[in-house]
Amino acid sequence: MTRRAMVTGASSGIGEATARLLRSRGWEVVGVARRAERLAALEAETGVVAHAADLTDADDIAALTSWLSETGGLDALVHVAGGARGSDRVEDGDAEDWRWMFEANVLSGQRLVASLLPLLREAANAAGHADLLFVTSTAAQTAYPGGGGYNAAKAGESMLVHALRQELNGEPLRVIEIAPGMVHTEEFTLNRLGGDQDAADKLYEGVEAPLVAHDVADVIAYALDAPGHVNLDLVTMRPVAQSAQHLLARGPLKTR
Repeated sequence: MTRRAMVTGASSGIGEATARLLRSRGWEVVGVARRAERLAALEAETGVVAHAADLTDADDIAALTSWLSETGGLDALVHVAGGARGSDRVEDGDAEDWRWMFEANVLSGQRLVASLLPLLREAANAAGHADLLFVTSTAAQTAYPGGGGYNAAKAGESMLVHALRQELNGEPLRVIEIAPGMVHTEEFTLNRLGGDQDAADKLYEGVEAPLVAHDVADVIAYALDAPGHVNLDLVTMRPVAQSAQHLLARGPLKTR
């Protein structure tokens, strides 16, 4: 039986890479994002079914849930959408940026869970298990200067995941968290820095082999394809050059 996954943030970066990879592995995939034109291109190329929606809008989530119910249900929620805005100190932060980060990273996850759990429970009853997978960040684990708003939002999302796993104890529902460190994607840092390409490029300058979107997608696919009784509670992944959130090697990696 073909399983069906919904991947949020599927118009670029980790979400797009995940949608592509799951589709190549035989999953039926619904790709969700705001940018309909990018989803349409992905659908034409891969067969990922496009569904444009704004996950900060409760009405869009309700409409998405109804459409999923009418077209085949859902076996796995893969929530990648989110993001960061700004790199200001706490005292200089823009409250609206912080509000957007909370809505995009935390409230979107809560709304999706509340709306989609009935469908996931139906799938678990039919197939033995269903999955809720969230891509958070190492920013949820360690604070850093200029990261306060994003730290707070991702920590909030991570706590949502931990609480949800306990609340669903006893049900055949896997709750999985993937927390990447430095990932070089085309848009994340660029968007965070307000479109400043030079500043975005400088962040990755000299770093040997940062993670790329496919690396994270590969771990997501492994977690979903693992035997149904195996739950990867939390996977923290970083490039070798990043030993900790604050410890980043620049220049070639070499033995001493």
